[in-house]
Order: sequence, then structure tokens, then C-alpha cells
Amino acid sequence: MAQGDAREIAAAPTASTLAALIDAAKVDKCTHCGFCLPTCPTYDQLGLEMDSPRGRLYLMKAVLEGRSQPDDRFRTHMYRCLECRACETACPSGVPFGVVMEQARAVYERTGDRSPWQRWLMRLAFDGLLPRPGRLRAMFRLLWIYQRLRIDVALRATRLDKLLGRMGAMATLLPRIPDPKLQDELLEVTPAVGERRYRVGFVAGCVMKPMFADVNLATVRVLAENGCEVVTPAAQTCCGALHLHSGVRDTAEGLASKNIDVFLGEELDAIVINSAGCGAALKEYGELFPDDPHQRERAEEFGGKMRDITEWLAAIGVTPPTHAIDRRVTYDDPCHLLHGQGVGAQPRELLKAIPGISFVEMPEADWCCGSAGIYNVVQPELSAAILDRKMPHVAATEAEIVATANPGCLLQLRAGVRDAGLPMRVMHVVELLDWAYTGVEPYSLRADV
Repeated sequence: MAQGDAREIAAAPTASTLAALIDAAKVDKCTHCGFCLPTCPTYDQLGLEMDSPRGRLYLMKAVLEGRSQPDDRFRTHMYRCLECRACETACPSGVPFGVVMEQARAVYERTGDRSPWQRWLMRLAFDGLLPRPGRLRAMFRLLWIYQRLRIDVALRATRLDKLLGRMGAMATLLPRIPDPKLQDELLEVTPAVGERRYRVGFVAGCVMKPMFADVNLATVRVLAENGCEVVTPAAQTCCGALHLHSGVRDTAEGLASKNIDVFLGEELDAIVINSAGCGAALKEYGELFPDDPHQRERAEEFGGKMRDITEWLAAIGVTPPTHAIDRRVTYDDPCHLLHGQGVGAQPRELLKAIPGISFVEMPEADWCCGSAGIYNVVQPELSAAILDRKMPHVAATEAEIVATANPGCLLQLRAGVRDAGLPMRVMHVVELLDWAYTGVEPYSLRADV
């Protein structure tokens, strides 16, 4: 949408202008059956119809029909949603709830009454940091120094982190950040080990690259071990997933266009990612261009090549690992992988293929952990309550390692395990595979992580 159109909507929101943002046909697919209610974490916690998928769709329809405005009440219920998309799995009518939720938030951001301070913070995060790798690198270098000086440990020990509000919550969630130099080891082209079977692109991720550089390197090594030449274009940018979740749609469209151009400019059999939340957004790039047939076609071509790392490895068949990992392991489904992409069996198959692993299923592995992008920062109380439901099930597995496949889930579950005093480590599935191939224990198993 052009800036002039956005200003017109901001000045005078009407049913007709809002209809251009929310796909009414998708909203109308809801038959109000209520099958979604028992799957919704916020409805489970709050017991309010307006905090269920059905209730939120009712609010969207009221705005579309001009019976209501996208006001603060609308914002409250839209932003309480985790976008876990469990309702999509349960829905017999096929309502694409994640897509319409992102559209509804875009409506609020273009018409709602945020304070200048909130607008400034959003511009800083979504325009000033996430798409700018140099600034992100500098920020994470400072965070690495902060951790090496053990300031984070002192804050927790003195409970001063509780006095810092959301900043303290963010600091508590941070993992032990690897040496910033480690991300420089991620090459633009990594050759396959042995015969090349495939040529794949790798989405390194704006936050994954500095925060989980070790996981990225493990991902590339595992791909190479399985006959993939890996192309990691330096010109790629942030995928825009967090922008979409926060209604910053214009910026997301620009980021998507750049990534589409970069990756479709390569001859690739697939485009692989190790972040479930980002992967779901990348697969749905076509939804960003409803009024541009050419760009939508390119976006759908791009999305058709996107694969989660576990999805891709299971599809091509992995070389059997040779190093045994004698650990009891469980798996927690990232919502955007299971409900957003329909990938649930594949990570389990890969874990079970590792010699020595004793795999145990987690009760309610398909229930959200409360991470949901930046939900655990902007909705800390609800996020903590949702995690509280998860942690007894984590403990019941008596696992030594909890595996998952999304950075937000890694952060949330590590915080949960730490706070519950459980003798467990939380790792990405691909770290275990890399360990089984190399015999080298991953960074996330080290004592100070």
C-alpha cells in the first residue's frame, strides 16, 4: 500500500478502507463451531470469549462491517493472541487464523492511537535494528561483554532484574551469546561433503546469526554432511516475521521483496531455515502481495522452495550418524512448525535416528510454551502463566535434553528449566545431529551456558 493510502486510512478509517487490509473471505470461513476454544492458550488462561480465536474473528468482522473501530479494546484482544495457530490445526473450516491476525494488527497500527514513545520504540526495533546487521552485530557485541563481565548473574542474584521490568525480563531470557567472531565462520558458499546431491540456500536470520551463531554453523555442517552445497547470500535481510506479528506490514513487504530477489537469483533446490517462526512467515510471503500478481507469483515460488531444516533432512534422507549420544531426550513442538507448517513427525524421526538416544514423548508437546516471538517481553504475565502449564510436563519426561526447533522456544524453555531447577539442557534438534556427526559436544552443553 502506498504511503498516501496509509495516511488516508489513518485519517478516516471506514469499513471499505479496512476491507482492503483484512481478507473478509478468510474471516467469513469461521462457522463459530468452537472447536478452537480448548486449543487456545489465552482462552485457557483468561476464559474470555474475546480472547479466543472465535471471539477475535468476531471483532474483526465487526470492524469490517463498520459496527466497531480498531480501538484500544480491539488492540488488547488482538495482541493478547500468541499467534500459536493451534486453532488452525483444530479448525474444520480451514480458517487461516495466523494470516488474518497479522492483517488485523496491521489495521490497528495504521489506524490506532499509539503514543509517540511507542511509535519511536517500534521504529527503533523494526526499522532501526532488525534489518540492519551492522547495528545488530554491535548490539550483540555489547551484550556479549555484559555477560562476560557477569553483570547478568549479579542482577539475578540480587533480584535487581525484577526491578527493571521488561528490560529485566529480556535480560533474563538471553542465552549465553557466543563470541561475536563466530558468526564470521558462516561462509557464503559451503561445499558438500563428498558428492553434491543438492544446492540449497540458507536463511541465516537477523537474530539467529549473532545470538545462535553456533546453531547456524551446526546447521550448515549437517547440510554439508548430507550432500548439500549451502549458499548463504550476504545480501539477504531480516525475514519480516516479527514485523508481521506486530502489524508493521509495509516494512515486511520491503524485506520480503529483497529476500525474494536475492534467493530466486540463485539456482537452488530448496531454501532452508532453522527458525520455525521465520520459516512460517517465509512460506507465506505470497500473502503479502494480494494486489500485485507478478510479485505474488514470485513470492509463492520462493515460499514453495522454503523448508525447515528438519523437514528438508527428513525428505532427502540423512546419512546415518556414527557417534552415539547416550542421553534421554524429549521434544517440544514449536507452534509455528507444527501448527503453522504441519511439521511434527520429522524432528522426532531425526532424533530417533541418532544412535544412543533414548527418546521420550512429552505430554502436551503441542501446547505453546509462551514464547511466541516477542510475546514473552510484551505480555510477560500471560507468557509466564502459559509456561507454568508447560513446565510440569517437561519435568515429567525426566529427560536430560529438551530438543526444539525455534530460537524463541529455546530461550523460553531454557528460562523455564533454569527457574524450575531442572537438571536439563535445551537444544536445537540440529545441534544433536551435528554432535552425532562430529562427536564434539555443542556449545549449549558447556557449563557456563
